[in-house]
Amino acid sequence: MSYTQANISKRKFDVIIVGAGGSGMRASLQLSRAGLNVAVLSKVFPTRSHTVAAQGGIGASLGNMSDDNWEWHFYDTVKGSDWLGDQDAIEFMCRQAPNAVYELEHFGMPFDRNADGTIYQRPFGGHTANHGEKPVQRACAAADRTGHALLHTLYQKNVEARTQFFVEWMALDLIRDADGDVVGVTALELETGEIYTLQAKATLLATGGAGRIFQASTNAFINTGDGLGMAARAGLPLQDMEFWQFHPTGVAGAGVLLTEGCRGEGAILINSEGERFMERYAPTLKDLAPRDFVSRSMDQEIKEGRGCGPNKDYVLLKLDHLGAETIHKRLPSVFEIGVNFANVDITKEPIPVVPTIHYQMGGIPTNIHGQVVTPDGSGGEKIVGGLYAVGECSCVSVHGANRLGTNSLLDLVVFGRSAGNHITEYSKATAAAKELPANAADFSLSRLNRLESSSSGEYAQDVANDIRTTMQAHAGVFRTQASMDEGVAKIKEVAERVPSIALKDKSKVWNTARMEALEVENLIEVAKATMISAAARHECRGAHSVDDYDRPADDADFPLGRNDKEWMKHTLWYREGNRLDYKPVRLKPLTVPTVPPKPRTF
Repeated sequence: MSYTQANISKRKFDVIIVGAGGSGMRASLQLSRAGLNVAVLSKVFPTRSHTVAAQGGIGASLGNMSDDNWEWHFYDTVKGSDWLGDQDAIEFMCRQAPNAVYELEHFGMPFDRNADGTIYQRPFGGHTANHGEKPVQRACAAADRTGHALLHTLYQKNVEARTQFFVEWMALDLIRDADGDVVGVTALELETGEIYTLQAKATLLATGGAGRIFQASTNAFINTGDGLGMAARAGLPLQDMEFWQFHPTGVAGAGVLLTEGCRGEGAILINSEGERFMERYAPTLKDLAPRDFVSRSMDQEIKEGRGCGPNKDYVLLKLDHLGAETIHKRLPSVFEIGVNFANVDITKEPIPVVPTIHYQMGGIPTNIHGQVVTPDGSGGEKIVGGLYAVGECSCVSVHGANRLGTNSLLDLVVFGRSAGNHITEYSKATAAAKELPANAADFSLSRLNRLESSSSGEYAQDVANDIRTTMQAHAGVFRTQASMDEGVAKIKEVAERVPSIALKDKSKVWNTARMEALEVENLIEVAKATMISAAARHECRGAHSVDDYDRPADDADFPLGRNDKEWMKHTLWYREGNRLDYKPVRLKPLTVPTVPPKPRTF
């Protein structure tokens, strides 16, 4: 049975939010409390969104455990971004951080407590006092289940505010009118297989990351870049997609994340010789250097033959010296992960770890209000009417070339709240939603009917696996120009196979095969954006480490291979023709002096 216009149901809201993770639910809470009619679409039950997996903490300069202030947090974030972050957006986030955390506390989020009742804070990678002088305790934590506590708190407050959740729905495509404004989305109700057009004054994408384009990933299976695919198919650019963070401590062979909070509590990385090797690479911060730095150091140890295990292909994370009581109190999930995924009791022995893909720094370009922006053709930017994006699928850009740990949860709540406030004002000033164009669902119908009419062809998971194999091989921790160029050619070959994906099961009710085939169409857009953007950036910066462009640290023009003269700019990738464009990094903060670029040492 094919899908037709006659099959489509229509619904109308003030605001549609795609995604029910931390950023989506923080925005929806703001909007529902303002009395707006909000629809939140999610492929999974809201509390199963990937925010639930965040472990270590949320960053804010509360100063509960040591002296701290937002300007130090701002400096660390700029430096951590390898100067690719926009300093005005970074200032906005860091200044808002303490109030954002106190607001969560007042919502009922169960943070760990100090003896005096204040929120417990632990050290985290790259977070320092007085511009790099020493580590600072800035990560506000709920044991090692901070994301779990955050997501459940926001869900409970949304239930209280009577937010409407559309659970197990998959958004398909953005609907744009003749003016280029976004007026809603098309969506598939997974339970029934029915297609809907959802009309709204404002549409907010909060679909999270796309870490499933890689073979070894800490990301949930739902992280298939759906919002990024929707934006790309609608003709919008994706920004800075060459920058992907490898988390240093994924369980070797499993990819399951061991939080940076382990090292915040005092865990150390050791090589086959029992050496605490980070003391050589980062003499000041040691194991608490930023993630890109630690990942490269681990990879270097393995390359030089000091890896552990029969194949010398991992290093060890040692926690037993912390004591069983501290581990069970502060890191209970890590203890469970050690037993379940590595057969290791971390209170008695070290656990094997390797860098594992974790987070995308790039995404849909936005401003601090969550409004999606595109180049206006004259060196400035224009706003895409009716469209917002927040969270990991967006690029403000506060993370630049490398995100500091704990800034992800902070990003969610600060910009989720900011977007909610802006949409509230926009909705009040907008009398009614713009009308849907007559062909609103045509593009989505053509995609679905291609699958429905297929009788033979590619299996979706075979194509998805080839995407992951290609990206793992050609866009890993260390890159070379030749390997990236080869990866571009290979990912283009995989992309040519996507239209040939066939669907054997044509049933409508909870057809996961159909959902997976649609997800592959999102994965391939993210993979192309990543591979093509990476091959075009001829420098080392943050998570983009290319052997060909490595240079000595004392070369002022190229600190550790970073070329500020030519590459202090954001990449913009467009789906049509795989075209690349660029825009400058905003180096001027809102109220404080610019942090000038310099070599990153720790």
